[in-house]
Amino acid sequence: MTDQPDNDAVADVDAMVTAIGSQLGAPSTTRVDAVLVTGPWLSGVTGVVAALTERLPERRFVEPTDLAAGEAPSAVVFVVSAAAALTDSDCALLDAAMAETDAVIGVVSKIDVHHNWEAVLAANRAALAAHAPRYRDAPWVGAAATPEVGEPQVDDLVAAVSDVLANEELPRRNRLRAWESRLQTVADRYDREADGAGRRARVEALREERSGVLRQRRLAKSERTIALRSQTQQARVQLSYFARNRCASVRSELQEDAAGLTRAKLPEFASYAGARLNEVVAEVDDGTTTHLADVAHGLGLAIEAPPPAPLPTIDPPAPQLKSRKLESRLMMLVGAGFGLGVALTLSRLVAHLAPGLTVAGAVACAAIGLGVTVWVVGTRGLLRDRGLLDRWAGEATGLAQSAAEELVATRVLTAESALTAALSEQDESESTRVAEQVSAIDTELREHSVVGARAAALRGREMPTLQAALEAVRAELGEPPPPSDEGSESMAIESETSASANVDGEQIDDESPTNTADNVY
Repeated sequence: MTDQPDNDAVADVDAMVTAIGSQLGAPSTTRVDAVLVTGPWLSGVTGVVAALTERLPERRFVEPTDLAAGEAPSAVVFVVSAAAALTDSDCALLDAAMAETDAVIGVVSKIDVHHNWEAVLAANRAALAAHAPRYRDAPWVGAAATPEVGEPQVDDLVAAVSDVLANEELPRRNRLRAWESRLQTVADRYDREADGAGRRARVEALREERSGVLRQRRLAKSERTIALRSQTQQARVQLSYFARNRCASVRSELQEDAAGLTRAKLPEFASYAGARLNEVVAEVDDGTTTHLADVAHGLGLAIEAPPPAPLPTIDPPAPQLKSRKLESRLMMLVGAGFGLGVALTLSRLVAHLAPGLTVAGAVACAAIGLGVTVWVVGTRGLLRDRGLLDRWAGEATGLAQSAAEELVATRVLTAESALTAALSEQDESESTRVAEQVSAIDTELREHSVVGARAAALRGREMPTLQAALEAVRAELGEPPPPSDEGSESMAIESETSASANVDGEQIDDESPTNTADNVY
């Protein structure tokens, strides 16, 4: 076989395919004048190569490692051991070796050891024919390239190889196989790019991320709003209780002080009580400031301290310590009666015990009665004044409590307004951040949508030509065309194209919608 007929056969095949699609690139395979011997591990490939090289020295026999990338052999000898039938991995190995070569000779090796090799050969032929129609007419022979005893048994193998290499159609069929491999590879690439399994997974991940971001945004906003309301309500209750508790404490303190007052300290009590009540109001103000600052810190909000406002001054009216005249007269009458009774009792006792001291005793008893009268009147007046101051202290404390509770309510309301404003600013900043994040996700989703649409359009434009070329090549090879899936393919393209136009929109919040993402799939 000369090179000129081979070149003519290759040119004829190229012309036939390019007539179907002029844009189809020719296979870049370099055909080498060699026979590839391959097979599973421990099948005896090296022995078969040595035996064939010895018997057919004019031919070149190589193993897979002897071929460079892009080189294809003229024929393939596939060696399997007679120990076991073909497996799926063995068939995959043969497919890789036969990607751009048409002729294959199946060899069951080591027939000198395994006497049931004919059954294994028949099983291999059936398995390979079921695996791919192109292997249905492939010749199968038995061989013992390196027998343990006797001469090598490779006559049938040598004859099969010689017959295959002598076939004048071999260069043309090899070129057809190269074209089939080239066209199928391009078609598979179009399918992979259009189907986009990796792109589909990325889109699903992006959509999950987008939904998670928006969901987290809504939950965070609701949680912060609920926390603000809860904290301000708790602060209002706690600070009101604190104000009432401090006023009740100072009321008890003032009432206790009033119960132990002397006549000399009565005038000073009112000013002392007023000072203490103002101190309590200042303590409530300081406690309110500290508590509200803790609330802001707990919520993670920064607010400016309000400018110091003048505190309410507790200035209760002075207690009425002056006794009325009628009450004073009554007290003097009662005191005089009590003193007269004491004087008469003592005078009788002195007259009975010392009759000679009657006059002196009467004078002394009168003096004692007068003293008792003064003491009773004075003591009753002091007790009355203490009672008045006790009631006055309660009334003054009530005024202080009202002022303190009003101060607490005002401060909490002011703080709530400031915290709400700070929370709004924080929500706005968070919304901006989430909008940027969602916008980036939407941009990538749209890019994937565009890429998917372009890949589907490219497949729809190029696939008919590729399919026509493949059918023509397979017809020349004598193989039936694969089942047509044009209907399902067109439906898939239409479904993907229509799906790329859908919108998978979701809002960041109820007030401001975000950019929407195209639903790629």
